Amino acid sequence: MAVAEFLRSMFTVAKHALKKPVTYQYPEVQKEYAPRYHGRHQLNRYEDGLEKCIGCELCAWACPADAIFVQGADNTVELRYSPGERYASDYQINYLRCIFCGLCIEACPTRALTMTNEDFIADATRENLIYTKDRLMAPLPPKATKEPPFTDAEIAARGIDYYGGYAETPKLTSADRAARTPEGDDGGAR
Repeated sequence: MAVAEFLRSMFTVAKHALKKPVTYQYPEVQKEYAPRYHGRHQLNRYEDGLEKCIGCELCAWACPADAIFVQGADNTVELRYSPGERYASDYQINYLRCIFCGLCIEACPTRALTMTNEDFIADATRENLIYTKDRLMAPLPPKATKEPPFTDAEIAARGIDYYGGYAETPKLTSADRAARTPEGDDGGAR
């Protein structure tokens, strides 16, 4: 009886020893993830290097794990980090608390915060798992000439519309609205 069990177990070992292994050598060989995989966070920039983050703290309020800390500051004429009135002077994400839910991404009004496909976040110390603005910021785009801050004169010289035309949309007067509506149409008013 013991010999039969021994032979059966040796047959199982031999059968699996001849198969191709299903493991891969991580980190030398890394797995491909889907494009929408939620990995490490990234703070994005405009094409000229200005930060998209306006320091509104909506991502921190939306975070159910309280993993994000944002402290906003005002831009000045001499020191401008983002095109708006404010920027994030301090930005931290604590990956010891983060649950990678993506609610912070949905809350961001400027699409400044996104998630990358990078999954290698582990580190030897707890302090290194608190990512600051320096580690979260996207690299400088190819068109950018230097890191922020810029002056208002430098930004005005570029002529870039940071808000997609929404900032300079003309207000319609009642005469303009009347001219745009077809005759006989009261615009839905009853």
